[in-house]
This record gives sequence, structure tokens and C-alpha cells, in this order.
Amino acid sequence: MTRNPAACGALAVLSAATLLAGCARTGAGENGHEVATQKPAALPHGYVEGAEESAEPHPRLVIADSGTGTAHLLDLVSGEVTSVGAAGGAGVIGSVGGDGRFTYLSTRNGTATRVIDGGTWTVDHGDHSHYYRAEARDVGTLTGGRPRSVLGDVGVTVVSFSDGTAKVLDRAALEKGDLVEIALIDTGGHGAIVPYGEHLLVTGAGPAGKDTGGVDVRTRDGRPADRIGTPCPEPHGAAVTRRGAVIGCADGALLVTVKDGEFTGEKIRYPGKPPKGDRALEFHHRPGSTTLAARAGDAGIWVLDVAARKWRLLKTGPAVAVTATGDDAPVLSLTADGVLHAYDTSSGDETATTELLAAPLPRSGAAPAIQADRSRAYVSDPAGKAVHEIDYNDDLRRARTFELGFPPAAMVETGR
Repeated sequence: MTRNPAACGALAVLSAATLLAGCARTGAGENGHEVATQKPAALPHGYVEGAEESAEPHPRLVIADSGTGTAHLLDLVSGEVTSVGAAGGAGVIGSVGGDGRFTYLSTRNGTATRVIDGGTWTVDHGDHSHYYRAEARDVGTLTGGRPRSVLGDVGVTVVSFSDGTAKVLDRAALEKGDLVEIALIDTGGHGAIVPYGEHLLVTGAGPAGKDTGGVDVRTRDGRPADRIGTPCPEPHGAAVTRRGAVIGCADGALLVTVKDGEFTGEKIRYPGKPPKGDRALEFHHRPGSTTLAARAGDAGIWVLDVAARKWRLLKTGPAVAVTATGDDAPVLSLTADGVLHAYDTSSGDETATTELLAAPLPRSGAAPAIQADRSRAYVSDPAGKAVHEIDYNDDLRRARTFELGFPPAAMVETGR
């Protein structure tokens, strides 16, 4: 194609679209005429191949049937329930967790982990976010010991097992439907591995089986990169927030931050003497929140305000499941009598209750779970074969109940 150079310049001034599709000179052609080639149209900001971008989040719940091992998808916009993949041969016993898009389900015999792509996810750019949806699918199965926790970022997902090992999975491969292991890390039997700051934070025992006390910073493929000397005895449980990565320790929590490539650790100690049997072992929170909640044994609920660097013990008595719903929003607690409670994180006062589950919880079988996003919480009801949607900003009003027809043994929200 031969174009007048002046016309190309005029078009470039008139329209930004022309700069994208553009008139690109390639030099002189035949007879001394300049030749311009058509540039390919620029991809829109945030483009993801094979996915549809939406203006708002499109949350879904991945729910496992304890009887058949089948993974189901509950679309929280349409209310439709569909199955994802075939029934698991070993049966699904519960959820290990998720990374915002993928859900990891432990099998009944504890030797494998099924990976389900929920097909919805959010990409947070700090000042704005992009929301995507695609077809949900069963990605495959990870072999190994009993899975214990899952943490992920844009580059990798780390699945930690009860024997102290962890598999580091390539996130880009996961998004293509492939399970690609880029590293296998052994903490010596205990510890936590947290993807953070484009690296891995590794706590626990050293090569000789002795707790090293500090935190090793490694590259995503497991190579040593740095060391944080702040001790974290008996590490257990972790979470990633906007203020940094949090690792549970026997004497409190270790907050790890990174600036200009340098990692630092700060201890947030428990008030008073460190608890013995009531320490925080798992953290639960709404994505994006810097307030974390954890069960405190028979005592109640630990609330960790990461921004204020402060713990608070809510003396509520034992809870079956807990979660924090936001920095200025209530902490939710489900008790064995099937009642859902809301607590003010500042005062510790109970602000609302609702009798939620169909029956008191059995001593064995699937335990209910709580998942929270920016406006709603979802509580699984194994005895009632249902999931309840709760407006936690409106005195725990039950907004909807989704009848499933099977007992939910696991529930993880994607697309948050």
C-alpha cells in the first residue's frame, strides 16, 4: 500500500486511533515513493486472551459434594449450579483454599489435590482493577501428601503439604490449563512458604531439622536470595495483605514488607503472655483487607489489625468458622449451634446474630465454611444442603439461600 506522507501525518494528529493502527514508514519503495505499512491494532489495556472483561466482579463459588467428589460451580450472578469435570475417584473431603481464581480440593485419602479453575478472577492494579470471566474447568490433580494451605500471586501458586514440603506452580501455565511445577521446597516438617514481592518467604526448619528462627527469601524457583533475621518460632498460618505478608508465630505474627528490593521483618506480639493452646493457626479475611481473623481455641477469636500493628482477643467462646470482612467491617463467627454472629472489631461488642444453619453441627462430617467479599458473606450449610448469602452490613440479613441438593464439603469463592 502506498500513502501520501502528509496524509499520514494529518491522520496521526486527528486521531489517537491512527497512532495505534498507524502509518508506519518503511523507507523508499519503487519509483522513489515512500511505503507505509498498516500496524496491527493495539490490544486494549488489561486484555487477556480467551477471557471476557466485565465492568464489575463476577463472583462464583466452587463447591464440592462430599458424597460423590464432584466439584460444582455456583454462579452468584445467575444463581445457576453446574458441575465441573467428572466425579473425583477418591472423593473430595474439603477445601484447602484458593488463590482468587483456582480452587484446591483435598481428596478423601489425603494423597491428591484436585485443581479447579473457577473461571472468574480480579486483577488488582492498585488504583484500579480488571474483572474477567471464562469457562470453568477441571485442571487436573496434584499428587503428594495431604495438602495444608494454598497461597498465590500473579506469578506462582504455592501448595503446602502436611509433611512440610511445598510445590510451587507456574501461574501462567495454570491459566493455560497445565500443572507445571517449577520448584519443590522442603521446610523440614514445619513452616510456611509465602509468595510475596516476586519472591518466596520460607520459614521453618533448616537442613539439619532445626528451626532456623528467621525467614529465608528465595527466588520463585527456590534459589536463595536474602535472609530476614527477625525470629518466628513455630511458624503456622500465613496471609498476604496490602500492608505486607503475615506469618503466624508462637509469640505473635511476623509482618514482612519489601521496599526497593529489600525485605524487612517486624514482629507484632500478642498482648500479655503468648497463648499456649489458643494461638492463631489460620488467618481468614476478605481479599484486600488488612484486618485478619483467626480462631483462638476455646477462648474466642483473634483479630489482627495489620495497619495498626495490634492484636485483639474477642472472648466469644469457641467458634467453628470465622472471617474478617474488612478494615471497618464486622468479624463473623459461626458457632456449633448454627448461629452466625457479628462483632465490632474496635469494641469487641456483638452487634448482630442470626440462626442460620438447618441443624446443630454434627461431631463428624463436613464442617461449614465462611467466604466474604466486599458486600456479602457466604456460609455453607452441609446439613441443609445449601449455601446462605449474608448481607453483613445489614445486621446479618439473609439475602438469598441457594438450594444445592447435595451437602457442601468444601466452598471457595473466586472472582473476588
